[in-house]
Amino acid sequence: MKKRTMAMMMAASFFGAAGCSAENAKIQKVETEPEKVLVAYYSWSGNTRFAAEQIQKLTGGTLFEIKPVQAYPADYSACVDQAKQECRDEFKPELATKVDNLAKYDVIFVGTPNWWSTMAPPVRSFLSSYDFSGKTVIPFVTHGGGGMAGCERDMRKICPKAAFGKGGAFSGRGVRNAEEALRKWVDEVVTVRK
Repeated sequence: MKKRTMAMMMAASFFGAAGCSAENAKIQKVETEPEKVLVAYYSWSGNTRFAAEQIQKLTGGTLFEIKPVQAYPADYSACVDQAKQECRDEFKPELATKVDNLAKYDVIFVGTPNWWSTMAPPVRSFLSSYDFSGKTVIPFVTHGGGGMAGCERDMRKICPKAAFGKGGAFSGRGVRNAEEALRKWVDEVVTVRK
């Protein structure tokens, strides 16, 4: 009896950990049209903006910059101090920009710098501001060595009813020379019918 109960508990924990629900599923590749693609991003230094612009060119989607009402300090050290505290607090700054009609988009690329192993606070605000049910979210990150870290995991927590495509992580220093890597990754995650 104990063995059977233990086996059932193990199976339940396995299926729970594997995420056997349709919500927040991991998809291999999505097919869509250019007008149904949104490329939303926040960029402090310009690296994530560069990646977003390349993705927009490759997909023909709509480019959308996530802008906080209060800009981060231009001074690197001051920005780092502020960002570190805000990331710890899971702070959501007020945004100065809004997507006019999110309902028309099926695929949303979401770009962020990796700040303290998570997304930048303006991206947290963006994801918390809309209903992503039935949408496919494809994260992309620029980083200084930390890769994706917890960015995708944290996005999934905020958007539990979205499907997620394979995220892309690109070195901030090297992103301006990474057009081929960006193209290859976009080809892996989306087919855009033109």
